Amino acid sequence: MKVLVVEDEAKTGDYLRQGLSEAGFVVDLARDGQDGLHLALTEAYDLVILDVMLPGLDGWQVLAGIRRAGRDVPVLFLTARDEVDDRVKGLELGADDYLVKPFAFSEFLARVRTQLRRGGKAKEAERLQAADLELDLMRRRVTRSGRRIELTAKEFSLLELLLRRQSEVLPRSLIASQVWDMNFDSDTNVIEVAIRRLRAKVDDGFEVKLIRTVRGMGYVLEAGE
Repeated sequence: MKVLVVEDEAKTGDYLRQGLSEAGFVVDLARDGQDGLHLALTEAYDLVILDVMLPGLDGWQVLAGIRRAGRDVPVLFLTARDEVDDRVKGLELGADDYLVKPFAFSEFLARVRTQLRRGGKAKEAERLQAADLELDLMRRRVTRSGRRIELTAKEFSLLELLLRRQSEVLPRSLIASQVWDMNFDSDTNVIEVAIRRLRAKVDDGFEVKLIRTVRGMGYVLEAGE
């Protein structure tokens, strides 16, 4: 699942991005309100995590812009503003939850998962499927022909990306930015290794191979005819 974090404090933003990535989420990080609003309106997210005190547009304005545009993506405020009036304002503007800093990451992650379960998009797309391969987003479970497949967090995120955009050839640069949150380095083979390991788990032992390499372009998952 894809999450947008809008946080201007560098240490907190990096901490949230790393923790959510390790939990298996694809994470975009915006450092100010204007970039956060732009991403929220141009990309498809399952959840937005939003600070209040941001440069440019503040969190209230970002949330108002999201709701004004008709986006019903769940929004979790994560802020040091701990007054009751602030919490009420956030909820009245259309936030789905409000967590005050400092916070325990375990509680934060539990709230994230709760909002994803409640979110309309999560309910519509709890499972991704191609042929006999099924990925259960909420249970973090993968099966093929009814057989359970154990994946690491990165392998799960990689497979989710391939399934969400199945039949589309994904270049290595896109995979690097979406799954590893890094710029593609042609000298590294991290993507090739990850694809090879994912293939070994998803395709080996099955007659129909779903993941293939498009030479010079990237990788694609497709169910075939």
